[in-house]
Amino acid sequence: MRTTAKAAACLLAASLAVSLSPAAYAIGDKENQAPSGPSGGASGNTLMAGAGKTGIRVTQVSGGKGSSDKPVVPVDPNWRPPACWYEPVATPEQVKDAVERLKKEPNKDLVPVTPTLSWGRDLMVDHYEKGKTQSDGAEGYKDFNIGKDGKFWRGVVNPDMEDDPEAYDCEKNLFWQDAGTVPTVENAPTPEILAEYAYNKVKVPETVVEMRPEARSTVKLPTWVWLDKGKFEPVTVRAELPGTGIWAETTAKPVGLRLEPGTSDAETFPADGECPADEDGGIGTPYTRGSAEEDPPCGISYLRATGGEPYEMRASITWEITWRGTGGARGDLPNGTFEGTQDVTVQEIQSINR
Repeated sequence: MRTTAKAAACLLAASLAVSLSPAAYAIGDKENQAPSGPSGGASGNTLMAGAGKTGIRVTQVSGGKGSSDKPVVPVDPNWRPPACWYEPVATPEQVKDAVERLKKEPNKDLVPVTPTLSWGRDLMVDHYEKGKTQSDGAEGYKDFNIGKDGKFWRGVVNPDMEDDPEAYDCEKNLFWQDAGTVPTVENAPTPEILAEYAYNKVKVPETVVEMRPEARSTVKLPTWVWLDKGKFEPVTVRAELPGTGIWAETTAKPVGLRLEPGTSDAETFPADGECPADEDGGIGTPYTRGSAEEDPPCGISYLRATGGEPYEMRASITWEITWRGTGGARGDLPNGTFEGTQDVTVQEIQSINR
């Protein structure tokens, strides 16, 4: 049976806990579960937050009118957002405050020093107050670095990627970083990591297309399909990691529409059902009076009337995903798709020859 990454990480953490100190603690130890909410005696302190409590702030910059509550789906099935990264989580004073509480109540509020491992009083005092070097060679800190300008950093697990094998690669113990600098360790935050994290935060409009005829189509008469340009416009979200100066903006732009009639008794326009965006970003052409018998640039012609049930037409919009960020960094991410369905009733007009 396959062991999940999270379970494997917990087993590793448990073994480390035994070897390091009786006060060490690993996720999965129900009797000594660390608190999930903020604590440490400071408003907004993230030192005691769980492994998935990121400080990244994501805001919608533009677009997204009538947004859905679901993200786009990457067209590349092998692409994954970042599984973990490092973030600043506490000031020297907040770490000291947490340790002082441990001294008073040694069996409570153990301090998470990695996404899977928390330390009790003895280890925290030895390493962060007395400056003792750990068995892995990590140098300690004198009096929690009080008086220095900077913060302690720790790994964060992407809450959407907890079962990914790489989710617990950010296991470096809580470490110091001077203000205005970013660590050079693997999985340090970058504009690209923030852009990739923001991928799942891009909320695009529900895929509902405009159609004419709207209520009922007619056999062998084309149904025109297009997108409302006022609704389907580029959507941009901004991700920022406070205290680092790192930011990225991820933008989704509609570039194509795929139509599936819901029956083999139909023809699509174009023949492959792929309607590309034009130069001004529009997809398809709105129907105008007198165009009923013309072939639309994007649409469907049904060849058989519906019976008791309408056809279920599927419309899938392809969104091109790009990003830009700190220092002029920029790049592309895999295109995303968002699919919707609409019922289509098709009638047949009877003619009488005289």
